[in-house]
Amino acid sequence: MRTLFLILIIAVLAVIAAIATNFLNINQTRDAQVPRVSATENGVTASGGQAPAFDVQTGTVSVGAQPANVTVPLPRVTVNPPASTNQAAPATPPTVPGNSQ
Repeated sequence: MRTLFLILIIAVLAVIAAIATNFLNINQTRDAQVPRVSATENGVTASGGQAPAFDVQTGTVSVGAQPANVTVPLPRVTVNPPASTNQAAPATPPTVPGNSQ
């Protein structure tokens, strides 16, 4: 239930913001008229009446593209050797007992 109220409040605030920024313009073009109601022995009858009419104008949003020149620096990679001179000893082939070379 709280979620429903939160969504309803957000929707009302969005409509208020749209009207305040002139993104949404609502004008009533025809007034409402109530129907004529008559009650007889046979029942109640209603005739006539008119619903109101509105003219709603909304703003537009345009999305486009334009050419642009963008300078992109080239990547530069620098490899630095280690600061110390400690290096591993070269590998020696394993010796197998019984084999002499």
